Amino acid sequence: MLESQDNSQGVRSTSPASNPNAYNPVKTTSVPVEQATIGRSLVIKGEISGTEALYIDGRVEGKITLTNNRVTIGRNGVVQADITAREVVVMGKITGNIECSDRVDIRGEGVVNGNVTTERVSVEDGAVMKGGIQVRSAQQKDKNQSQSKMSSSAEPSNTVAAAAGA
Repeated sequence: MLESQDNSQGVRSTSPASNPNAYNPVKTTSVPVEQATIGRSLVIKGEISGTEALYIDGRVEGKITLTNNRVTIGRNGVVQADITAREVVVMGKITGNIECSDRVDIRGEGVVNGNVTTERVSVEDGAVMKGGIQVRSAQQKDKNQSQSKMSSSAEPSNTVAAAAGA
């Protein structure tokens, strides 16, 4: 058999031209994130809840509950609501309490008027924060969840009162 000069030394080429029938799978960088967006010109009054991330660049008044997701208030966003979420990023203005199971991130142009309860908090230079901040540990969160499970079980009410009083 005849061999070409390149392959006589056992060197294999990795270029696609060396094997035109080779299968080259398409590489994806990441799974697309499902995120709802409230645009600049939208005004929503009422309760918002769901199972996907939310980006607010408009105006929202009421209550936002996205327990396992991220809420981002964009630079043009104005929110007058209590927010319960896994993570909150503030670049706009919020008036209301924020309760996060993971993290609150207040960027340099963000303004928060209200109390914040979270495990982790980040406040950049230039951000405005007026209210209280309660940072709880993951252990404290687990303890509170176990106590709430005990209180919601079918135990007698005096056991619940003892657990709540402890």
